[in-house]
Amino acid sequence: MTARALRLSRVGRTVADLSRAAAFYRDALGFTGGDAIEADPGWAEMLGGPGVRVRTCRLRLGRQEMELAEFDPPGAPYPSDSTAADLWFQHIAIVTSDMDAAYQRLMAHGAIAISRNGPQLLPPSTGRVRAFKFRDPDGHPLELIQFPLGTGDPVWQEPASGALTIGFDHSALSIADAARSIGFYTGVLGFALASQQVNTGPEQDRLDGLAGVAVDVVALRPMRAPTPHVELLGYRTPRGRAAPATLRPSDIAADRLIVQVEGLAGILEALRAPASEIVTLADGKRAALVRDPDGHLVVLTDNA
Repeated sequence: MTARALRLSRVGRTVADLSRAAAFYRDALGFTGGDAIEADPGWAEMLGGPGVRVRTCRLRLGRQEMELAEFDPPGAPYPSDSTAADLWFQHIAIVTSDMDAAYQRLMAHGAIAISRNGPQLLPPSTGRVRAFKFRDPDGHPLELIQFPLGTGDPVWQEPASGALTIGFDHSALSIADAARSIGFYTGVLGFALASQQVNTGPEQDRLDGLAGVAVDVVALRPMRAPTPHVELLGYRTPRGRAAPATLRPSDIAADRLIVQVEGLAGILEALRAPASEIVTLADGKRAALVRDPDGHLVVLTDNA
């Protein structure tokens, strides 16, 4: 069976304090849910190994889900001197219907700015969106984004629900080599290449909190559910640092794309990099943990 990435089911984030993190996402960003549970034993062993305890909670924003996870024993904190170009960088792009109000609420709840001078209006060549990058209390990067009329996925143009934040559009991860990563995500995991461009200019510099930015921006879409999708950020300049070879799922910087696929066994056979053994979860589905060429973590679940 040919491998196909069907949907980005959710994004997983490791946190130091599950209650604190869930409160931030609810209060600052409008997520709902957050009841803590013990992770499925197979899931916990896949991520942490034998004897590791994992508590998780699922949060929803519109139609999208995020999964927060707290590990015992805990892993390393988020590197304090990180930039958007470093290869462990992975953000979640939160869509807002009112950038100014969402920005004010966000900063009132203690978000840490990455962008300089507040939200940025990007030029027509990069979509005319307004965007702002920031960090949560654990140091994870996120982005607020507002799409003008006629841009982005049509779901973001539906009648307003009255909520400041209405879902998340994509998860973006920094990579070293755009061609290599496109080959991995399309050729091995079965994503579709949706668009590719190079972003530069003073607005991009301010958005990223960097100088002299030239970044490949590559959109990759799952086959059945185009939103949320995956975005690759290949910084030509400045160049970022490689992720530590020892990066573990319990480390705060170790975000995880959780992708539903067809052809799970075939994907694992095609991989040259190490992958976990396939585990069977309590609901009967199977899952495996793999790494992309830059060390980003991807959990593959089958379509059972």
